[in-house]
Amino acid sequence: MTSPSPKPARDEATPSWRDYDRDDLPPMLATALECFTEQGYHGTTIRQIAARTGLSVPGLYHHYPSKHALLVAVMSHAMSDLWPRSEAAVAEAGPSVSRQFGLLVECLVLFHAHRKQLAFIASSELRSLDPAAHAEQIAARDRQQRLMDSIVEQGVAAGTFTTPYPREATAAVTTMCTGVAQWYQPDGPLTAEQLAERYRDIATLAIGGPPTT
Repeated sequence: MTSPSPKPARDEATPSWRDYDRDDLPPMLATALECFTEQGYHGTTIRQIAARTGLSVPGLYHHYPSKHALLVAVMSHAMSDLWPRSEAAVAEAGPSVSRQFGLLVECLVLFHAHRKQLAFIASSELRSLDPAAHAEQIAARDRQQRLMDSIVEQGVAAGTFTTPYPREATAAVTTMCTGVAQWYQPDGPLTAEQLAERYRDIATLAIGGPPTT
């Protein structure tokens, strides 16, 4: 399996994959996300979302035909935010699989720390999706996982990584990184960046990689 090809350099006007200063989640979806986070998807009513957005229920339905459509849009936004960041992180790493792995772990941790509500709902409310939407979200997650699987498999084949269980190791690393959304607090003892650095070290040990630099 070949190494993910580095992408062309990003335009200076394009935000870095590490940049979380701006959130382009549309206000209506941001309000829905707040409600889902506070009360859960099933505990939230469309009337509550409409009231917070300053719209009537028919006015909200003009933009989104159902509460389910709002949830799908929130989840789709999460994956469409994470994927290009992941690609950019791997591209920045160049041909080194060790650096590709480290930067991808960093990317996952930063995303799940800075976008913790978005990431949490995207994970915890998968069960609330209809079959078609569920399949679409799983496909997006599988694509994300395949990126890490590919990097580690290449590293094992090259002797850079020594884990005898590459697939299980990458699943464990991904679970560790995505779990950040469940507990990380911005006012805690570590910044997101400091946490990402530590997780890079821990993840590298899990795959039997060389020390991070």
